[in-house]
Amino acid sequence: MKKLFSNKIIWIALIGLLSTGCNNILDQDPDKIISDEQVFSDEIMINSVLANFYGRVHWGQNTADSYSYTILDEAGKSDGGPDNIQNYGDDLWRVYDYTLIRSINQFLAGLRSTNALNMTKKLSYEAEARFLRAWVYFNMARGMGGMPIVGDEVFEYTPGDDITALQYARSTESEIYSYIIKEIDEIHANLGDSPTINAGRINKWGALMLKARAAVYAGSLANYNNKMPNPIKTTNGEVGIAASEAQKFYELALGAAEQVINGGKYQLSLKKPDDLSRNFYEAINLKENNVEVIWARDYKYPGQTVEFTKNNIAPSLAEDIDRAYAGPILNLVEDFEYINDRNGVLKNKDANGNYIFYDNPLAIFQDKDPRLSGSIILPGSVFKGEVVTLQAGQKILQGGSYVTKIGQPGTSDANGLITAANGPITSNLQYVNKSGFFFRKFLDENPGASTRGRNSEMWFPRFRFAEAVMIASEAAFELNNIGKALGYLNQIRSRAGLKVLNTMSLADIVQERRVEFAFEDHRYWDLKRWRLADKIWNGSTQNPDAIQYALFPYKVVAPGNVNHGKWVFDKQPFTNSPNPRFFQMKNYYNFINQDWINNNPKMVRNPYQ
Repeated sequence: MKKLFSNKIIWIALIGLLSTGCNNILDQDPDKIISDEQVFSDEIMINSVLANFYGRVHWGQNTADSYSYTILDEAGKSDGGPDNIQNYGDDLWRVYDYTLIRSINQFLAGLRSTNALNMTKKLSYEAEARFLRAWVYFNMARGMGGMPIVGDEVFEYTPGDDITALQYARSTESEIYSYIIKEIDEIHANLGDSPTINAGRINKWGALMLKARAAVYAGSLANYNNKMPNPIKTTNGEVGIAASEAQKFYELALGAAEQVINGGKYQLSLKKPDDLSRNFYEAINLKENNVEVIWARDYKYPGQTVEFTKNNIAPSLAEDIDRAYAGPILNLVEDFEYINDRNGVLKNKDANGNYIFYDNPLAIFQDKDPRLSGSIILPGSVFKGEVVTLQAGQKILQGGSYVTKIGQPGTSDANGLITAANGPITSNLQYVNKSGFFFRKFLDENPGASTRGRNSEMWFPRFRFAEAVMIASEAAFELNNIGKALGYLNQIRSRAGLKVLNTMSLADIVQERRVEFAFEDHRYWDLKRWRLADKIWNGSTQNPDAIQYALFPYKVVAPGNVNHGKWVFDKQPFTNSPNPRFFQMKNYYNFINQDWINNNPKMVRNPYQ
């Protein structure tokens, strides 16, 4: 057999990453040098190689990197001084991993030649590996457009060989999305039909979700890029999909999404209809008997855990020295509408600029979309059975006007608490909130989850059923099937307890995806594919969408006044993020590195480089 791994290779199983009902992958720990023959003569080793691949496909905004949440308009950095973010990097969340593609191709070659497995198992493992390869290409495509497609090739080089045979030109942007879709069409039937334990391993439905997502991305690019005054494209189509292809891709997206919807294996979770906020939290965050999450990056103690809870827990709940790294910002909070009012702007002052007084800090959020408190810890919310106090200071009535008094976090005076230990504050003090909110989504309620010694087992969903419904709605809308589009959109809204819509526009799709998938690595890519990012994050200090905002709650001190002991709120720019976000036209596609071109002159640069 051809030596695939240069005679020997080290395969490290990523313990705690995956689990399935039939393959006890968590029990496998081959941490020694083994030969190709050993790998492909033992199913346990084959599983371990796959575990390695799963561990190498974690990209984009995610809970393993709290900083990633502070880059957009979802959260802000509370840790220490200002972040100074303004422009977006040319390589932000860029994926260029032909090393992994080569490893997968080596694996496929060895798998196909082994006699240790029957054909059914070989096809299943092949489908799993090809899905992961398609996932690599998708992550490259959404950042850079068309990239070289090497198929199953495993390139070998001997000094003196003609290297031009090893140099592939970039595909067109249409071709790379079509390739991903074709791969899924060829493999999905060979994947398992049932949910996997903790959604850690891909199944048929997860593969179809990738097809649906890739197709709706391609349809969006064909549609909205060509509606720009100056469409972004290259001469040979490495960037830019013809408008005529939009319908085809939307039809593919709708078909794949509806296969998932009608498959009967997943659904919009509604286990707590009497507490829709808690229902939303559990639908995304609880693994046990979960009916919504299709594929996730799983974590399991010991071995693989994630630090998101430890890094972002409220100080009053912290179990270790780490806490309050980042907090959601007011921009996101106000994008959650009210049950009876689609305008979600918080009412902190009346038309004359006077404070509106509230009996408690949660009252200002009354009747908000329940997904808000299922995603974000608000001032006065309960987490792990304890009230999370967020108080910036006191508003003291003096001479007919209110004077602000602040103190060090945790300080009190004769009138009670001045500034809460949790904040929010405006100083550079570390480990104290500066936005007025804490994460709830992906924050682990289990004891020890915020300690350095243990950390959290909270998973990170990549595909869930709600996305299938939203893709179906969007694709149907773009195909002018408004009745079907509304039906799917209203399924999402009804689960959230919101009124159904009778008409819809792209803005409604943007809105629902914004709040449904907050912190789930959708916002950045959505605004890019709809060609909205340069408009929303336009770098202008006059544009409130480009500036991050915070909400500061204050306790009123006015003895003898009817408002004594009530709460008021100030909206203010988020001091730890002083610059407006500026997404430029060049940011729609990551740059192509010069060293890549040096190694392969057939590569071409992206626009605006």
